[in-house]
Amino acid sequence: MTLVGELMVSVPPESTQQAVGYPSLFLLVVLGSLVPVVPTGAVVSSAAVVAFHQTSPFALLIVFGVASFAALLGDVGLYWLGQRGVRSRGGSRWLARLRTHAAPERLAQAQHKLREHGVLVLVLSRLVPAGRIPVMLACLLSKMPLRRFVRGDIPACLAWAATYQLVGLLGGSLFREPWQGVVAAVALTVLISVAPALWRRLRPADRDDSGGEQA
Repeated sequence: MTLVGELMVSVPPESTQQAVGYPSLFLLVVLGSLVPVVPTGAVVSSAAVVAFHQTSPFALLIVFGVASFAALLGDVGLYWLGQRGVRSRGGSRWLARLRTHAAPERLAQAQHKLREHGVLVLVLSRLVPAGRIPVMLACLLSKMPLRRFVRGDIPACLAWAATYQLVGLLGGSLFREPWQGVVAAVALTVLISVAPALWRRLRPADRDDSGGEQA
């Protein structure tokens, strides 16, 4: 038997999954925090499903720790890049990109909540779909120091990781096969992300219809 074959026999598949899965989880969450197009919630939920089906009692705890730290690191990196844009006369492409992901009405709402509740609004921004970028931009425009932003973002990332891990646990507990739980967790995560946008689109139509009937 070759050395490679001996290693494949001696290393259990679960250890191989952990060696590949945790770094992938970390990189995807960091990338999703820096570039707001990667569905990081679905990534965390899928990792939680796989961890749920593993025999290691610490798998879920490791997923929680990796996801929380990666989200914090990505947020801090993006905020630091945004600060450079705020200080620069010509701005920066990172600040411009943040503005494109924050509708004016959402930004105004985030600025109002930031004035009322301070850094506590960061926790809710991580839990509300598409709420992170407007609040982060509001913090940048108010010239909040990076240290204060980090203090508010730590509980936000912890709450975010715990929420999407619970979604993964729900999917993993409903199905025997891990891939089935992953599909269920991703579908539920997408539903959570899309539902508020659909609700906002339907509400004006409902008001117009009601107004027409009254007239």
